[in-house]
Amino acid sequence: MLPLHDDNPTELTPYVTVGFMVLCILAFLWQLSLGGAGERAVLALGAIPAVVFEFRELHPAVAMVPDWMTVFSAMFLHGGWMHLIGNMLYLWIFGNNVEDAMGHGRFIAFYLICGVVAFLAQAVPDVHSTVPMIGASGAVSGVLGAYLLLYPRARVLVAIPLGFLIYTMRLSAGWVLGFWFVLQLFNSLLASGQQSGVAWLAHVGGFVAGMVLIPAFKRRDVRLFAPPHR
Repeated sequence: MLPLHDDNPTELTPYVTVGFMVLCILAFLWQLSLGGAGERAVLALGAIPAVVFEFRELHPAVAMVPDWMTVFSAMFLHGGWMHLIGNMLYLWIFGNNVEDAMGHGRFIAFYLICGVVAFLAQAVPDVHSTVPMIGASGAVSGVLGAYLLLYPRARVLVAIPLGFLIYTMRLSAGWVLGFWFVLQLFNSLLASGQQSGVAWLAHVGGFVAGMVLIPAFKRRDVRLFAPPHR
C-alpha cells in the first residue's frame, strides 16, 4: 500500500519540509559523485553504534565529523534511489501538515529529535554494532506518528498493487499509518537477533517519538484528532 497524496491542504508554505528534502537529494547526488569512495562517506557520516557509544574508533583518515554528529549527518544519506524516493515521498505527503501544525522552527527541532530517538531505538539493543545507519526513515517515521494523532481522519490516496494491476483508493490516514506502523513492528520482531538491511526498530522508535512529542510541539490552537483542512 503506497500513499500518493492526501486531501489535507496547509496554511503555511512548508519551507522546512522542502528544505529537508533538498538536503537529502543533494547529499545523495554528492554520494553518487564520489563513485567508489561513496562507501567511505557512509562510514564517515553514517551513525555507527559502536563508534557513537565509544566502543570503537574510526581511523582519523576516514572520520569527517565528531562521532556524535554522525547521528545527524546520517539522516541525510541514503543507500539507493528507492531508499531516497520512498523517504521523500512520505516526507512530502505528511511533513507539510505536521510543519503547518507546529511552525517552521519547532518542526526542525521535532524532526531532528525524532531522528535521534530512532537511532537510539535501533542502536541501544546492540551498542557494539559496527554497521552504519543511514537514511531519513527514523525522522520521517516521527512525522508519520505525529500526523496520525493530528489528522487520523484525513483521506489519503493509496496505490495497491495486485499482480500486474494497480488499484487506487482513498483511505483514512488512521488506517494507512496504523497499517504502516504495525508492519514495521511485525518486521522488527521478525528480524530480532538477525542482521537486516533495514533498521526496523528505528522506524518503530521514531514513530512512537512522534506520537509522544506532538502534544508539546504543536501550536496551542491546533488540536489532536482534528478533521482535515478543507
